[in-house]
Amino acid sequence: MTVKVPSKTGGEFSAYVALPVRPGPAIVVVQEIFGVNANIRSTCDFLASRQFVAIAPDFYWRTDPGIELDPATDMERARAIRMKTDDNLASDDADAAMEFIKKHPHCTGRVGVVGYCWGGMIAYLTAVRHKPEAASSYYGVGIEKHLDQAKNLACPMLIHYAGQDQFAGPEVASKVKETFAHDKRVTVHEYPKAGHAFARHGGAHFDAKAADLADMRSLSFFVEHLIGPRS
Repeated sequence: MTVKVPSKTGGEFSAYVALPVRPGPAIVVVQEIFGVNANIRSTCDFLASRQFVAIAPDFYWRTDPGIELDPATDMERARAIRMKTDDNLASDDADAAMEFIKKHPHCTGRVGVVGYCWGGMIAYLTAVRHKPEAASSYYGVGIEKHLDQAKNLACPMLIHYAGQDQFAGPEVASKVKETFAHDKRVTVHEYPKAGHAFARHGGAHFDAKAADLADMRSLSFFVEHLIGPRS
């Protein structure tokens, strides 16, 4: 279903929401540069099938509301729209989505964030600028440009990097690992044979083995930090 979320800067933006059978914690799903398309909605649906309330905000609402792009044919258009989008405002929108979904009757009150590609960087920014209870970043492009904010990390964080990634390769992963070497809340996983966007089902670089491993790690991570052990 689609909902409207109040923005902290005025106005409101749409977001796709998928609900689990029973109430559970929530996860904000941060899009790639292609908008809230079928792939992002399917990610929300998957999380809902695993007992999480999932919400994917439209981060392009200020310039291109509701746009859905195809990675196979719309790459240049997606890059142009992404360049019009302020990263900090996107992070603020993720925070607004967290506050909104936390009050949903199907949410038990705890909220995390997960992001992919550009969204992986926004997930990181959200974790250092706001207060999710857990964050997971898949091949986040640009995290290394914001490592000066690493000291402000507010929660446990899982970071996935692809060894064959032309946008955020091993040298970026190494820099991130070095920055967080003494922070036990941060775990960086590398997938040596995988390329960028390895977790995008149907994508040119989809890697089933790496995607399944990263997704299971993320699920376990969110279960641990958003649900916790049974009493």
